[in-house]
Amino acid sequence: MTAFHYEALDKEGRRKKGVLSADSIALARAELSRAGLSPLSLEAVAAQKDNGKQQDRLRIKPTMLVPLTRQLAVIVSAGAPVEEALQAVAMQMEDEAVNQILLGVRARVMEGWRLSEAMGEYRQSFSPLYRGIIAAGEQSGDLGTVLQRLATMQEKSRTLKMKALSALIYPAVLVIILVAVTIGLMVFVVPKIVEQFDMLGAELPLITRFIIGVSGLLGNWGWMLALVIALAGLGLWRAMGMAGPRLYLDRLILKLPIIGKLMRGLDAARFSRTAATLFASGAPLLDSLQAARRTMLNSHMGTQVDDAIVAVQEGAGLAPALRRSTAFPPMMVHMIAAGERSSALPVMLEKTADHLEAEFDNASTLFIRLLEPIIIVIMGIVVLTIMLAILTPMLQMNRLAAG
Repeated sequence: MTAFHYEALDKEGRRKKGVLSADSIALARAELSRAGLSPLSLEAVAAQKDNGKQQDRLRIKPTMLVPLTRQLAVIVSAGAPVEEALQAVAMQMEDEAVNQILLGVRARVMEGWRLSEAMGEYRQSFSPLYRGIIAAGEQSGDLGTVLQRLATMQEKSRTLKMKALSALIYPAVLVIILVAVTIGLMVFVVPKIVEQFDMLGAELPLITRFIIGVSGLLGNWGWMLALVIALAGLGLWRAMGMAGPRLYLDRLILKLPIIGKLMRGLDAARFSRTAATLFASGAPLLDSLQAARRTMLNSHMGTQVDDAIVAVQEGAGLAPALRRSTAFPPMMVHMIAAGERSSALPVMLEKTADHLEAEFDNASTLFIRLLEPIIIVIMGIVVLTIMLAILTPMLQMNRLAAG
């Protein structure tokens, strides 16, 4: 049977959209007529998929992928065939792109494709890691459980990502406010005060002369400074795309007092969670490690994982292979070693991820709480310095006038 996407009018003239399955387009029209619907358009989902431009425009948002996976897991775990699960979830989704993608996947599955292969037709929506986990579930014969693990991994990964963004965004906003306030005072306020000082012709204190110099630099050469900063940022961004500079910078980031610990915990948690999900789903250990390595952001930690994978290929255990590196938390290595001794590596990897995520949450919260007063104090010092530079000569002139 073929899946058809239809748009029709009911007896009251209301527009309806949906999907139905039939052996031919004629039987699909007859099915709509029996339901009291007058078809406006009727198109096979497989035909829609053959349109490359339309397929490229379709994409499932990451926020919708988690509930979609969870619903598929529930229906498949209940014993429904994959094609029925796909159709049921498609009918529940209000987003047109999600609806069409799921129906397209269903059409391929009904043609005999595996679910992971059918999802490969929509690479912008289903990542290689996503498809790899599903393929492992298909090989193990327990797709429902694997989908549940996949949905849980997505939820935790998204939560961890949002926490990481919040830990970076809030301090960045404070820094932007600090820079904006400083530039505003230097460019718009200080020059007006300087005009009054020039009219009086008095000798100004050192702090006032310094602030006036900075104000003149920003007023006359601000555009040049902005251009230099922009070019430096562009150069840094280009350098991050090169293996050597990025490896050096990532190694340097790991050595920073608080940020290094945050980044190390974030990547270690992502690695542990992905490896646990894949290995528990039935994928070989080496394949699980290689897929988990691709989820890591820090290239220095990634190279350490590459070395560990080579060691595992040569017959070493995962814990001894990771112990050679100083990039991973010692607790993670100990828990992996315990998992290997007890033959419960997936369970210990998952517990390791839980612990690292909780540790990252606590560390990021502490980082924000410490950084907020520090930036506020710096902002106060900057504003106070500018105000002192303005008020000090005024007070001196008042004393001279009074004398």
